[in-house]
Amino acid sequence: MKIRIISAIILLLIFVPLLIIGKLPFALLMLAISLIALHEIFKVKRKQKEFPTLMELFGYLLVGFLTMNNHTSSSLVFEIDYRLVAFMIFAFILPVVFINDDKKYSVDDALFMMGATLFIGISMNLLILIRNFSLLYIIYIFLITIMTDTFALITGRFIGKHKFAPKISPKKTWEGFFGGALWGTVFGTIFFNTVIDPGVSIIVVILVTLCLSIIGQLGDLVFSAIKRHYGEKDFSNLIPGHGGILDRLDSTIFVVLGFLLFLVIL
Repeated sequence: MKIRIISAIILLLIFVPLLIIGKLPFALLMLAISLIALHEIFKVKRKQKEFPTLMELFGYLLVGFLTMNNHTSSSLVFEIDYRLVAFMIFAFILPVVFINDDKKYSVDDALFMMGATLFIGISMNLLILIRNFSLLYIIYIFLITIMTDTFALITGRFIGKHKFAPKISPKKTWEGFFGGALWGTVFGTIFFNTVIDPGVSIIVVILVTLCLSIIGQLGDLVFSAIKRHYGEKDFSNLIPGHGGILDRLDSTIFVVLGFLLFLVIL
């Protein structure tokens, strides 16, 4: 527990100042995180099969471009350069023909790499764009995630009895799920209605925040399913006591993606 707390403090000392500064420093932080996150996904996949080095290099290059795409924009107009997507398809799919050996590189491998690169790159890019638009929105997203995770853990530990998804994450319970959703919604709603925009209907904010809290918890389970599928406890041991970057950002990534769905009504 001591190591976990120390690691958390160090992470906050690095992350919070860059989050407040925003702009290029925060974008570069997200770039570094996206590269590490992609490395972690490739690492768990390697448990089954090694990728050709050149294909991994393509992955790192493309996730970097995706993350930094339109990174100076300060409006919530989410755009992607389809030339980049076209190049990504060519870069990952066409080598299947030239390598011509499923044991070295198959269509399944190509689709895995393309999906992982898009997933990580777009998610980190969205964090940059939302931060450029408003520091308060990004705090809202992180507040929902942190409060949901914290109270899901506390509630599950003290009163959790009924398993939620035992084959994916044996420790998670329905009590923890509802406890996390409740308090994540309470803290997120209070912050939005008192700091961001008091003019938005409280009912709308409650419903949106509740949905984001639930999406975050389901996202956590998705990443747990990935780890379980590949026989890993954590994505890496980069952060002592916490695991890897993806172990810390699993819920946040899904909350960010969910936020886009509800942005039009906030």
